Amino acid sequence: MKKIFIGIFSTIIVIALSYNVNSAEILQIAGDSFSERLFQGYSSLYQQQTGESFRYFISGTLGAINLFINKTADLVATSVVPTPIDKNQMEDGHLMIPVGGGAIAIVYNLEDVTRHVDLTREQLVGIFTGKITNWQMIDSAFPNRQISVVVRSDGSNNSFILTKYLNIITQGKVSASRLPQWDFQIYSAFTEDSAISGEIKAVDGSIGYISKYMATAKNLSTARIENKQSHYIEPTLEETKKALENITFKDDFTTENIDDPADGYPLVSLTWLLAKQRYSNSNNLNSTKKLLKWVLTEGQKLNEDLGYTKVPESIAKKVLDQIDNQLKVYF
Repeated sequence: MKKIFIGIFSTIIVIALSYNVNSAEILQIAGDSFSERLFQGYSSLYQQQTGESFRYFISGTLGAINLFINKTADLVATSVVPTPIDKNQMEDGHLMIPVGGGAIAIVYNLEDVTRHVDLTREQLVGIFTGKITNWQMIDSAFPNRQISVVVRSDGSNNSFILTKYLNIITQGKVSASRLPQWDFQIYSAFTEDSAISGEIKAVDGSIGYISKYMATAKNLSTARIENKQSHYIEPTLEETKKALENITFKDDFTTENIDDPADGYPLVSLTWLLAKQRYSNSNNLNSTKKLLKWVLTEGQKLNEDLGYTKVPESIAKKVLDQIDNQLKVYF
């Protein structure tokens, strides 16, 4: 039976919208679970080193960008580049600041099966398009058990990373989307990785996608995914670094060639902080600059310990220059 559980996203938005950015003492960062672990780690060290703090709250990618447009969140953590429509609504401008790179994991529950699950590119597509519905269609040695697909119900980075990859390897047959319209009978949908993790643990035969750190934290089995070189790869930090080490940055610090990496684990993405360029008061500007500069210097020392890749030093230096040059007070 299909089960759809809608989380407390709307409640979060209501709480967030009651918050006045200009009167706050700490910066508010809206984001998704893909970057949650990174900013959790940043938070405590930033407070220790500077005596200042910030709040990171999960609102989903679409929700976070809307909060930024509405001037309700100071910053947005996102692995999705805003659309032209999004950008046109950002009255105070925007600057994309790369923070690090991470992976999403394909997690599953096959009780009494000790053999590792390896998924070809075609099988990954088949599962998330409803063409492969039984575990024996993956491997004849697996039990005759229905595949129960668990997805995100909100507009999320994780959904975009997965569907973007499916879009590339199917040559456009699957649409890349922050909020996919699944054209088959999914089993359940949730707004947070923690809820998906609980569902995977509870349902024998289930499969879904969550951030790598959540998969590790919840001790879930992760599938090895076939990459472009036909190697089956686990979502380790080392394999994530391989996938991201040769990316090219554009002038706006977004990237060009991250869709189907030739080496390493394929379901990866950078994450950025989205900052506005124009500020109405110097206090908010100075707090924002201080945090951004810290993230690109001291914060980077934490990235690998938290399971994320670092921003190349040459790129970090260019971004620091842009933070000084583009973030200004306008009266």
